[in-house]
Amino acid sequence: MVKKLITQDTRMFLTGNEVIAYAANAAEAEFMYGYPITPQNEIMHTWCKLLPKTEAGFLQTEDEISAGFSTIGGILAGKRAFTATAGPGNVIMQDAQSMAEMMRIPFVCAVMQRGGPSTATVIYAQQETRLTCFGGNGEGFRIVYSTAGHQDLYDYMIKAFNTAWKYKFPTFMLADGYQGKMREPVTLYDPASRGIKMVPTEATLGGANGTRPVNHVRNTFNLEEELMEVLDKYQEEFDRISPEIEEYLEYKADDAEILIIAHGIVARSAMTAVDELRAKGIKAGLFRPITLRPLAVKPLRAAVNRAKQVLFTESANGQLAQMVLEKIYGLTTPYSTLFKMGVGVTGDDIVKKVESMAKEPATV
Repeated sequence: MVKKLITQDTRMFLTGNEVIAYAANAAEAEFMYGYPITPQNEIMHTWCKLLPKTEAGFLQTEDEISAGFSTIGGILAGKRAFTATAGPGNVIMQDAQSMAEMMRIPFVCAVMQRGGPSTATVIYAQQETRLTCFGGNGEGFRIVYSTAGHQDLYDYMIKAFNTAWKYKFPTFMLADGYQGKMREPVTLYDPASRGIKMVPTEATLGGANGTRPVNHVRNTFNLEEELMEVLDKYQEEFDRISPEIEEYLEYKADDAEILIIAHGIVARSAMTAVDELRAKGIKAGLFRPITLRPLAVKPLRAAVNRAKQVLFTESANGQLAQMVLEKIYGLTTPYSTLFKMGVGVTGDDIVKKVESMAKEPATV
């Protein structure tokens, strides 16, 4: 049994990567598989530093391909295993992640986004949004939480394990280098103290000497129609459970004339911008999708429909915006954009953009 370090509410001043390691322990994770890549390295470092106390396990693999498939192996054996990656590592881990989609493996991964393409920067971006939500080949039967700060990192890392094991779809916590590296106060807690019961793990494969029934889990199909039949069932189930999973946050959006749509740490900048804009007499508000996959479409459409203008802002060239625009097709609210590829969007950036929109309203 893994020993949990946090048994009562504990206030700490940590980096985001440290928070993730503590959250995984609080979620009773038994094993981490990983390969070093900035800006997620300290997740592995912290996890390893805690091993003498937690009696959990860790394996550094030769690359992210091995890390992804080793994580799958641990999960198939019934372990609450997880991994973390970033940037190019997220790219080459897609094979394992897609396999987890096909075989309905409760794969949990923390993604600490960095600028791309390729090596690019090791600092920060939101350029892995589309990649994490939809991956490589396949349809993107994944659950993706987008965090905006350290308390989110703790809360949603714990939730990711339960979501993955409950619904048996790969589950991701999508953060970034800023959150991973910066340090801020966070309240660590035992999930049980919040009424959170961890979903039990179970071995997927059959046991030795007939101790468990053989379970044939497939990721290869001989006929196109055979594959389509399976995927149709997956799509039906994903659509059915989506309302149970969808999460979002509205901040002063009820009467907003200019609605800002942002996720992750950019949404955090947007909240400060909304307060400043309100103080200046501009009715701004925020809609922050917390689950990017699945999106909370009904409240999103309602918020956009109430507004006179919409601003999409992200540290990418419209990856979230494209996903949202598909879901709000048919609405006529005019929109503007503030995209900064691989660069942080500040509250001041957003204030200036919204002020210009208020002076010269966008048209459809």
